[in-house]
Amino acid sequence: MNTIGAFMKRNYKVIILLLAVSAALWSFRSKKETQDPEKDQLLLELVTYLMERTHYDPPKLDDKFSQQVYSEYIKALDPMKRYFLQSDIDEFSKYELLIDDMIQLKDLSFFDLTYERITQRMNETKSIYSEVLEAPFDYTQMETFDADYDNMPFAKTPEELKDRWRKQMKLNTLSTLMDNIKIQEGKDVVEEEEEETDEYGNTIAKAKPAKKEEKPKEIKSFEQLEKEARETTKKSYDEYYDVVTDLERKDWFTVYLNSIVERFDPHSFYYAPENKEKFDASMSGSIEGIGAVLRKKTEGVEIAELVPGGPASRGREIEVGDVILKVAQSKEEEPVDVVGVRLDNVVKLIKGKKGTTVYLTIKKIEGTIKTVAITREVIEFEETFAKSSVIEDGENRFGIIQLPKFYINFENKDNRNAFTDVQKEIIELKKQNVSGIIMDLRNNGGGSLQTVVDMLGLFSKEGPVVQVKSSRGKQQVLDDKGTPIVWDGPLVVLVNNFSASASEIFAAAIQDYKRGLIIGSKHTYGKGTVQNLVDLNELLKKQPYGDLGALKITLQKFYRINGGSTQREGVLSDIILPDRYSYIDMGERDMDNAMPWDKIDRANYTPYNNDFTSVINKSKSRIAANEQFKLIDENAQWINERKDEKSISLNLKQYEEKQKEVDAKVKKFKAISKYNNKLTFTSLPSEIERIKTDTILEQKRDRWHESLNSDVYVEEGIRILKDIQQLTKVPTNTKKFSDKKL
Repeated sequence: MNTIGAFMKRNYKVIILLLAVSAALWSFRSKKETQDPEKDQLLLELVTYLMERTHYDPPKLDDKFSQQVYSEYIKALDPMKRYFLQSDIDEFSKYELLIDDMIQLKDLSFFDLTYERITQRMNETKSIYSEVLEAPFDYTQMETFDADYDNMPFAKTPEELKDRWRKQMKLNTLSTLMDNIKIQEGKDVVEEEEEETDEYGNTIAKAKPAKKEEKPKEIKSFEQLEKEARETTKKSYDEYYDVVTDLERKDWFTVYLNSIVERFDPHSFYYAPENKEKFDASMSGSIEGIGAVLRKKTEGVEIAELVPGGPASRGREIEVGDVILKVAQSKEEEPVDVVGVRLDNVVKLIKGKKGTTVYLTIKKIEGTIKTVAITREVIEFEETFAKSSVIEDGENRFGIIQLPKFYINFENKDNRNAFTDVQKEIIELKKQNVSGIIMDLRNNGGGSLQTVVDMLGLFSKEGPVVQVKSSRGKQQVLDDKGTPIVWDGPLVVLVNNFSASASEIFAAAIQDYKRGLIIGSKHTYGKGTVQNLVDLNELLKKQPYGDLGALKITLQKFYRINGGSTQREGVLSDIILPDRYSYIDMGERDMDNAMPWDKIDRANYTPYNNDFTSVINKSKSRIAANEQFKLIDENAQWINERKDEKSISLNLKQYEEKQKEVDAKVKKFKAISKYNNKLTFTSLPSEIERIKTDTILEQKRDRWHESLNSDVYVEEGIRILKDIQQLTKVPTNTKKFSDKKL
């Protein structure tokens, strides 16, 4: 993602347009009332105005657009078709071709209708699941659960809808029941990696079974186990509805607004105020607060987790399990009772600027009540930041740098950022005399555009890194301007299907310069667009509706320096390593609203004089003969076969037989995670010093090193680095090309 400052410098015409938007919406400023519908109308007009006039390739707002918004919105409201009846859909359908007109008129009647109806239907289903779970299920019936939600029609009658819920509850209970039976029999419970979740991302299918070694003291009957399974299912849904009950009109309107915004492309998005804060935290890797993870409970807000080293943890007055009853911003202020208050609102009360103090009235685990004063600080999330390890393979030493995202704090550039952190890691690795580096960008979803441009310079000679094209056809080459090379030795970039955006820019540039080898999944994600975040409050500073949030808009596409786009296609790996998604199409190419692939002219750059053909061929031979990769490939084929299984038997014997087949396969593929590559992983000296006083960090690094020890991809990466070393007879040019005029 580009910075707002850079956006303003390069897009002055867009800024003029944004100012025009402020003028066009001036009439809203004089409003004294703060009714949500009026704020919604303002947001609808402002957001669609910006999208139509600043988006890279805005679609025409016509009947086709309206149909697409309608379809996606209904799907977002009820993806599993567990709430709406067909009569509801028939009523909604009269708006299917009118949404584009309603946008122009700021007409919210369709949203109002759906909001009222989804709220009504959700309230009605509360009684359904409670009633269904009161009595035991009949597991001798020959019936199935249909999970083909896309092709499934909506229920025609309340009775049909209730039966769908019955089958859903039965499946959830049956799954937990089978686990409980296995535990009682002393058998392993095989938990698949992909659990069933509801439409809001909550895990609903299973309760966590007891550990194998915790053998029950009494033998429970089937009836007892079945009752406990139903109670577990009910508890899961009670917790789910606890969250749903907290949803307000503004939350549902955000869903509606994004159904419109996301039809422009998958990466344009409206952020409600609280989501904007979460986005900022994810990009910077830090927040200002007390360092606690909260969870809503009936009696208040529970401390679910304390961030190690945070002010709440260091104070030792708060423990996990304590319940927050009230919050105050000063000793003199009357504290706010937070029992029954929406969790997001409680979080807002507790968070605040570093150096300020918040006063929490808490109920301790043992029942005592006390007030605790905590001074807020900047809390950093260690998992966000780059980390590295020295890898020893016999007498050889290599390094690995794992970068979760190209993070930066847009508001304070002096804070930690990916560029400076990676630079430090490389310098420390060099002091450990490593002879090659793996840059691990697996699951790296991107981040700051300028950060990746700067970072490329740490590894490669000066020159163009990426090309950017605006909606008006203006092209620009972004180059590394004088960043000193810090690592000029053998380099491997490890990617997967979920490496996206900035990760793809980095990988593509390394590949085009022939600076190193890209290894991993067949291709990366395929996100070749650039977004800018526009703070809507900056456009309408005096409106009476409070925080308006922010809009992320796709303004540009980026292209490789060879002229090709990463859009949809991604970056193709030089060496393909089998993974669990090898046979499943994933990424931007599978989205119907994704922008098309295209290409522009090649930039002026000179690749390194490296020929990796022999290295690639050696690796392909090793992969073909490697038993671990063969097992991974077999697992991928099995996953591909299972992805289309939509019908699940609810008959106990049939379900049990199917589970035996699945368990046998899962046990076989467990060997993948138990693999040992026999490499040794060691933290850097500076980190070892930190570990002496931070046992939590030590545990995190131990877990990371343990996962690296079972990682066959890292093992092959090391072998590739060794092969690249053999090419050192061909000199690598580490001098910057400052005479290039770009």
